[in-house]
Amino acid sequence: QVQLVESGGGLAQAGDSLTLSCAPSGRTFDDYAVAWFRRSPGKDREFLAQITRLGTKPYYRGSVKGRFTISRDNRKSTVFLHMNDLKHEDTAVYYCAAAIAPDGADYPNEYDVWGQGTQVTVTS
Repeated sequence: QVQLVESGGGLAQAGDSLTLSCAPSGRTFDDYAVAWFRRSPGKDREFLAQITRLGTKPYYRGSVKGRFTISRDNRKSTVFLHMNDLKHEDTAVYYCAAAIAPDGADYPNEYDVWGQGTQVTVTS
């Protein structure tokens, strides 16, 4: 079973950019679709973006589309979340998640492998 490790979180100011990374430990995850989620204080976890195992067909939550970009480099076995124009409301713990999509599908019905999360704090 692949395990995921997020990195790149930290303290940022409003308007800054930050790039989060998600990498597997134990094995590669180039056969997994990968997604990013976040949980803000007092809120439910929310989906942000996902990308296929081939690094195609990125899909975004509407509220972050245009500011956040998901990408992956399977040679480095890493998935990234590039976040631009950060806002205070982007403060959250960010998680990457992975799953193998069913045959013929781009994405899984749900993600079943999760990282521990990385904190992003945006000061206004």
